[in-house]
Amino acid sequence: MDSKRSIAAILLSGLLMVCSFSFGQQALWGSDEIVSPEVGPDNRVTFRLHAPKASEVKVFGDWLPAEGWIPGSALLTKGENGVWTHTTDPVPSELYSYWFQVDGVRCNDPGNVYLIRDVSSMFNIFITGGGKGDLYSVNNVPHGTVARRWYKSPTLGMDRRITIYTPAGYEASNNDYPVLYLLHGMGGDEEAWISLGRTAQILDNLIAQGKAQPMIVVMTNGNAAQEAAPGESSLGLIKPTMRLPNTMDGTFESSFPDVIQFVESNYRVKPEKSQRAIAGLSMGGFHSLHISRYYPNTFDYIGLFSAAILPSQDVASKVYENFEETLKKQSEDGYKLYWIAMGKTDFLYEGSVHFRKRLDELDIKYTYVESEGGHTWSNWRDYLTEFTQLIFK
Repeated sequence: MDSKRSIAAILLSGLLMVCSFSFGQQALWGSDEIVSPEVGPDNRVTFRLHAPKASEVKVFGDWLPAEGWIPGSALLTKGENGVWTHTTDPVPSELYSYWFQVDGVRCNDPGNVYLIRDVSSMFNIFITGGGKGDLYSVNNVPHGTVARRWYKSPTLGMDRRITIYTPAGYEASNNDYPVLYLLHGMGGDEEAWISLGRTAQILDNLIAQGKAQPMIVVMTNGNAAQEAAPGESSLGLIKPTMRLPNTMDGTFESSFPDVIQFVESNYRVKPEKSQRAIAGLSMGGFHSLHISRYYPNTFDYIGLFSAAILPSQDVASKVYENFEETLKKQSEDGYKLYWIAMGKTDFLYEGSVHFRKRLDELDIKYTYVESEGGHTWSNWRDYLTEFTQLIFK
C-alpha cells in the first residue's frame, strides 16, 4: 500500500513539474524563451505552454463567461513542437487573472512571473491597456509610498500589521492630508487592497491626473484574531483561510479607534470628520457601515462596496444594537457622502435592496451605483476609482 502511494505521489509530482521544468530548462540552456501571455496591439492575448506529454491543456480566466463561482475555460491547441497555444478574441482593458489546467491538474503559467494571492489561491495576472487597465498600471507619474507598519491595539491586546499609502510628495512636504480607511473582505487581510485592488497605482494615476485629492490610504487587517497576513505574523508560514474567528461579531469595529489613534499620532493628517473617509468591500463594507454609525461624527464619507449588511442572528454585540436609531442619528449629524455600490449579479444584491428600502423609509440620503457583474475585484477596483474621485472635495 505504501509503495502504491509513493508511485502515485511521484506521478502527480511529475505532472505538476511539467509546467515549471519545461520552461525553466529552455531558459537555462538558451533555447527560445516561450512568451506567455503575449498581449497584442488589439488586446488579443496569446497563451503558450510547453507540455509535450500532456493530453489536454485548458486556460481558466476571468475574461471568460463564469461557470458558477469558477471562471470560464478555453482549450489550448497542441503544436508540433509540444507547445500548446490559445489566442483570445480582443478583451476589454482590464487586469485579468488566470491559470492553466494540464490533464486535470491546476498549475500556474511558468512563462509569467506575475502572480497574486487571493486568500489561499495563487493566480497569474496580466493587464490589457487602452482603458481602465491603464489606471492599474505603473505609469510615468509621481509615485506615493506604500509602508507596512505595526501598531499597538490595546483593545485587542496585540500588535497588528497595517498597510499605509502616502501620496507622492508626502515625505518632502509639511502638508497635512485627509485619510481614507479602506477595508477588505472576508478571507482578505492588509495585503488585499494594495495587491488585488491596485490601490497605489489607482491613486498615483488619479492624483497625477488631478481627478483625486492627495490622500493617505490606510488598509487594515479586518480579522480581529490576526496579528497580520498569513506568513507575516508570529504564527509563521500558515495556510490562509476564510474561516477565522471574530470577523463579523463586533470585535473589529470596537477596536477601530486604535487604528485611528495610531494614524493620527504618526502621520500628518487633518484630524477632522470632514477629512476622514471609510470604505470597504463585502465584509469590509459591513465593517464600514457599522463603524461609521457606531462612532458618530467621525466620518464624512462612507463607501459600501458590495457590502454585507446585518450580522448573523446568533451574534450578540453592542455594536449592532439600535441599528435604525443609530443610522438615523448618523444622518442627523450629517455627512457629505453615503455611497453604496453593488453588482447586478452579486449574491449580496437582495440584502442591498432591503437596506436601501430601510434607508428610504428613514429618509436617509445616499447615492446608489449599480454595475454589471457580481462579487469581483473588477467591480471593487471600479468602485474605488469612482469613490476616491468624490471624496475630500
